Amino acid sequence: MANIDEVIARFPKRRAGSHKGDYGHVLVLAGSTGYTGAAYLASEATVRAGSGLVTLAVAKSLYPILAVKLTEAMVRPYPETKDGSLAISARNTILAFAKKCNSIAIGPGLSQNKETARLVRDIVVKLGGTITLDADGINAFCGYANHLKKAKGRLILTPHTGEMARLIGKTREEIQANRKDIALKCASEYNIVLVLKGHNTVVASPDGRLYVNETGNPGMASGGVGDVLTGVIAGFTAQGADPFDAAVLAVYFHGLAGDLAAKEKGFLSLTATDILNRLPEVLKILG
Repeated sequence: MANIDEVIARFPKRRAGSHKGDYGHVLVLAGSTGYTGAAYLASEATVRAGSGLVTLAVAKSLYPILAVKLTEAMVRPYPETKDGSLAISARNTILAFAKKCNSIAIGPGLSQNKETARLVRDIVVKLGGTITLDADGINAFCGYANHLKKAKGRLILTPHTGEMARLIGKTREEIQANRKDIALKCASEYNIVLVLKGHNTVVASPDGRLYVNETGNPGMASGGVGDVLTGVIAGFTAQGADPFDAAVLAVYFHGLAGDLAAKEKGFLSLTATDILNRLPEVLKILG
């Protein structure tokens, strides 16, 4: 079982005289019509997690909204489907840009449009580096789970129970009854770091490492909270953290930020933005 203090000690430290290029460039693929908030939360969390540079790739009709909403992150418009999601015609351009980046986050608010799902699968299979898949990034592989084994890069998947059940063809009840065993088995079978979200989130690695998180609270069962976690994981991997360590630290600090926010707001009114705003306070321990 992974020890959180040991994982914290391994996190790359900032050096005097360093510059933004030393802390990685993250590309975020997120958002679609009606889901600009997910794209914002994931991108802003990536910035707050310490990434040197962050670029958000969005369907072109969303560009005016997110270019105004985001200040530190850059926004790039790409061709879109009739549903206002990223189109398959954007594939080669996105792949070319992604090769310049250190870490990729795919999925928050991306939609389950079939063309967009195909785009996600193509990118994941063809691209190297570290890729964090959340939400619709995971849904793109429902019925195509074996394609995960074809990925050139290192994958981190962050499903909640329902997404996990759809991905591997089990029921929610089966997942809940065997969270640790299923996480370890899937991490090994698909060669991924698996973050199985929920009460006491489980993080499993392909080599058998396991972490069970103890931070977080019921107020975090709210829209957008997972988008924030995705951004933090991507931000940590961009800075050179091992994918398993990045996932463990992100889950721990994300939950800790939620706990601090809950002390002020309570559970009922807790929002993803409350957690996002608490990240700087909890991340001070990393430097």
